[in-house]
Amino acid sequence: MRSGTAMPSTGTSGAGASKKKMNGYVGFSNYPNQVHRRSVKRGFNFTLMVVGESGLGKTTLINTLFESKVYPQKDTEEARSGRTSPQTGTVEITSVSADIVENGAKLRMSVVDTPGFGDAVNNDEAWRPILENIESRFDAFLAQENRVNRSKIADNRVNALLYFIKPTGHGLRAVDIEFMKNLHTRVNLIPIIARADTLTPREVEQFKARVLADINFHGIHTFKPVSDQFDDPETIADNKAIASKIPFAVVGSEKFIERADGMRVRGREYPWGIIEVENEQHNDFVALRQMLLRTHMEELRDETDVTLYESYRTQKLLALGHVQDNAVFREFNPRQQQEEDERLHTAKMHKLETEMAAVFKQKVQEKESKLKQSEEELHSRHMQMKAVLEKQRHELEEKRMRMGQGDAAAHAAYNESVQAGSSKDKKKNRFF
Repeated sequence: MRSGTAMPSTGTSGAGASKKKMNGYVGFSNYPNQVHRRSVKRGFNFTLMVVGESGLGKTTLINTLFESKVYPQKDTEEARSGRTSPQTGTVEITSVSADIVENGAKLRMSVVDTPGFGDAVNNDEAWRPILENIESRFDAFLAQENRVNRSKIADNRVNALLYFIKPTGHGLRAVDIEFMKNLHTRVNLIPIIARADTLTPREVEQFKARVLADINFHGIHTFKPVSDQFDDPETIADNKAIASKIPFAVVGSEKFIERADGMRVRGREYPWGIIEVENEQHNDFVALRQMLLRTHMEELRDETDVTLYESYRTQKLLALGHVQDNAVFREFNPRQQQEEDERLHTAKMHKLETEMAAVFKQKVQEKESKLKQSEEELHSRHMQMKAVLEKQRHELEEKRMRMGQGDAAAHAAYNESVQAGSSKDKKKNRFF
């Protein structure tokens, strides 16, 4: 289309933007083609991280997505021993890169695996090594941005994270919730129900509802396709269809099976029939591949760069003491700046002195309160001991009085007996 038309203003290009009608072909509409040619020439980088317990089919799904041996299969004996032997609780981070070419487009695909996640007895901190790895990639990219020569910047930031949920049928477990809560602000989180062929279609729908309820309850943000005003109705409908399938219930397989009609399909064969990987009525693999590789790969990269990385970069620089100064190029008076710094320093020292005085006063009050309490306790104990001694004194007085009365009675009886004896002696003397 060679005739030019004026596009409606969206209000984001400035207050002075106005509509202009072109009378002929200018050529800037060809700019997207230039970007396309440059992108094809340079190629693309995409880093995908997979997280989940052993035995959930992470390697198989990755190889199924790209229809090639992107990630090497683990040795059968090793995988079996890894699922049955006791785990040390250590989460390892391994990465494999592969160059993929399709229709002239070159893709540098990096797959990051996390063997050991969720296999320990205690998985409270299993998410931490993964978060540290993602943030270390942000730190490496930030360090490259701050270099003097930025002609070659290697971008290994994680663009998407496929989190494999164990098909328990009961909703998210504690390890799933802790992982998503701690990583959803650092990476595009895509939840996946692994081994969906172990559940019936009704069980899959119920399990999806429970998982979504848990995600919404804990405020976890997951990546979802969004539409804007420039999307056609077909794209909007596709985005809604893909979003309605989250979390994706998928089945992976690297084997081809021949159906009854003679067609070879990728899938899994069971005594009751065949589950086709690329059949949308059997699982959500097609929707996942559509979103991840065909329609929203650049959106995942933009979300990582514009939202997730920028948020982390801002927090990192603020933590290091960097403050945005909007008047960097404004002229200023050094003397005035020095006086302002001195004023701020004086105010800061005054604030510190006030806080220290308040703390000292609080400590003194606490000490006085403790001393007063101790004094009251000692006085109470003194009064109790005084009462006990007074009681004992009264008891001793009563006992002494009782003993005195007993002695007087005994003395009187003795005198009587003596008088009686003397009278008998007098009678005898008279007789003789």
